[in-house]
Amino acid sequence: MLDKERILVKLAELDSYFAELNSILPMNYDDYIESVEKKRACERLLHMCIECVVDICSIIATDLRLGLPSSEEDLFGKLKNARIISKNMEEKLREMRRFRNLLVHRYGTVDDEIVYDVLENNLTDFQDFKKEILKITKTNKSRKKQKRKK
Repeated sequence: MLDKERILVKLAELDSYFAELNSILPMNYDDYIESVEKKRACERLLHMCIECVVDICSIIATDLRLGLPSSEEDLFGKLKNARIISKNMEEKLREMRRFRNLLVHRYGTVDDEIVYDVLENNLTDFQDFKKEILKITKTNKSRKKQKRKK
């Protein structure tokens, strides 16, 4: 059974990181590269947002007993195969994971242009993810109500 409360708590955490990120977004690329603090804060908040996304995916896979994934990429595939997320979202999650790994494992040599591009073009992916996850929590809830009526 899906633990809706845990998922909603994680989504709220994601929302808080996302709001914080939006509050410090640079006006333009020059604004971004001129401030070490802004760059590091943006990188860290992106990292934390992606970690929340992965955590939510793990919770769902565990709760729905989709099987132990061999990797995070396998986790996303399991969610897609179970129709929890769309094929498009699966690819977005794979991209997020690759980007997160870049931030975490090559922190000192992160390409500012790549991070800025993510800030400019990919932040809606988090909101799209949230929409897909909220659909499954509502679907799961309605399934529970149907079982109770029987």
